[in-house]
Amino acid sequence: MTKRRVVITGMGVITPLGSTIDEFWTGLTAGKSGISHITRFDVTNFPVKVNAEVTNFEPTQYMDTKIVDRTGRFTQFAIAASKMAVESARLDFSAETPERVGVTVATTVDIRGIINEHEVLKSRGPKRISPLFVTRIGTHMASVQIGLLFGVKGPNSSVNSACASGADALATANDYIQLGYADVMLAGGTDAAITELPIAGMGLVGALSREVDPAKASRPFELNRSGFVFGEGAGIVVMETLEHAMERGAPILAELAGIARSFDAYNEAAPDPNVEAIAISSALKNAEVMPEDVDYINAHGTSTKANDASETKAIKIAFGKHANEIPVSSNKSMIGHIITAAGAIEAIASILTINSGIIPPTINYETPDPECDLDYVPNVARNAEVNVCLSNSFGMGGQNCCLVLKRFIR
Repeated sequence: MTKRRVVITGMGVITPLGSTIDEFWTGLTAGKSGISHITRFDVTNFPVKVNAEVTNFEPTQYMDTKIVDRTGRFTQFAIAASKMAVESARLDFSAETPERVGVTVATTVDIRGIINEHEVLKSRGPKRISPLFVTRIGTHMASVQIGLLFGVKGPNSSVNSACASGADALATANDYIQLGYADVMLAGGTDAAITELPIAGMGLVGALSREVDPAKASRPFELNRSGFVFGEGAGIVVMETLEHAMERGAPILAELAGIARSFDAYNEAAPDPNVEAIAISSALKNAEVMPEDVDYINAHGTSTKANDASETKAIKIAFGKHANEIPVSSNKSMIGHIITAAGAIEAIASILTINSGIIPPTINYETPDPECDLDYVPNVARNAEVNVCLSNSFGMGGQNCCLVLKRFIR
């Protein structure tokens, strides 16, 4: 089967740094932290005090009140980001064959929605829970609502591969296009899991940062890192075959040149750098690029001890001596870890890097860690020509997905 060229023609984001591409990118390149104190609930008895919240998000700016009532926050984020992506792609659905356009969005469960309705069930009985309960909390509903919004009838699915989900959604959309099931896909990830239960659970096992100062809480690859920061938001892109994009005169932002997945088969939580390296090397092979062709790595970079050290080892295994010559940085130092949306948002940041010639920094990098000894673009953004970018996403449990994004050259 001949490999089809797949390009990105539109992008939309909702992030702790802002709810437009311009706000997101301005904050990211300025090294601005979107991390703040938790305001959603009382943290008196919680060891974790910080998160990366989306502020000033008003869903009725993007959808009717009826849709707001029927959806959870994660779905609302996805709808908003998809509208931005479609607008920037100049995609006119009236000119498209609905069966040739699909949707794949990575999501997690709406924990807050489940907890709220369970409390109603316990206190008021089974007949008093909301009839909209399922449409609000279903993990498939982001993809469903986007499909309904635009009236597209091609493949429609949701993806969850933990922290690799956002990247996996783009890879899955790419698979649909390569297999001939679609010409256009809306793909990405969305997450709004900042609630007591996951923060208590992840905090209990020591995965979350316990820094008191929000601005210093996320410090990937730095010696004194103490865990990741929960974030929320969404990132959606429009993906098309090159032929389809050129036929309609679409703005081509980048080419998704290669994808690869691997599974550690090692441990429920601890990563295996050797298998992470397999995903990296396989993605480069799929993109038909050599290790020395890669100009920048958008790292998974969670700010946890094990993951940052493992990713550093994986990069060294995959790139050999060239590893020390490649700039590597983590967006999570500024926007936290947006779990199922992280890979999609970071792919968007990678595309912006390619088009702007600016590599966002890894902020809060003060004391080097001997186990993490690559070029992490510390604290200040860097001007550089980036033609090929690797974006890494490694999920807790060992689900890995790597994307290779390239400057579009006809």
